[in-house]
Amino acid sequence: MSAQKTILICDDDRELVDGLRLLLERQGYKVITAGDGVQGKNTIYNQKPDLVILDMMMHRMGGYPVLEHFKDKPDAPPFIMITANEGSRHKAYAEFLGVVDYIRKPFATERLLEAVNKVLGGGEAATS
Repeated sequence: MSAQKTILICDDDRELVDGLRLLLERQGYKVITAGDGVQGKNTIYNQKPDLVILDMMMHRMGGYPVLEHFKDKPDAPPFIMITANEGSRHKAYAEFLGVVDYIRKPFATERLLEAVNKVLGGGEAATS
């Protein structure tokens, strides 16, 4: 069995974070959280997560500055951006910055799990 994968959820919506944490922990992932982009950047450096689920708009620092910071760093984790924003230019910019997926809120939990498992090579994590 492979080592447990760590996912950072970087979002300022506590209710959403709590729900995603429960969902992902039930799938066998270790979940850590950050409430804004500043905390998220620090957590990425200190904890080295295998995947980051990143909200676009947060207090103090949103998702785009985080993506811009890590864009050309070879050891950057993969990012899935989640957002309530409908703009196609926002999606295009997120993709330019290297996100592996862009998911609009509200989303089905199956949609997020599919994206997470695709990035982390899921299958064994989702068999519980």
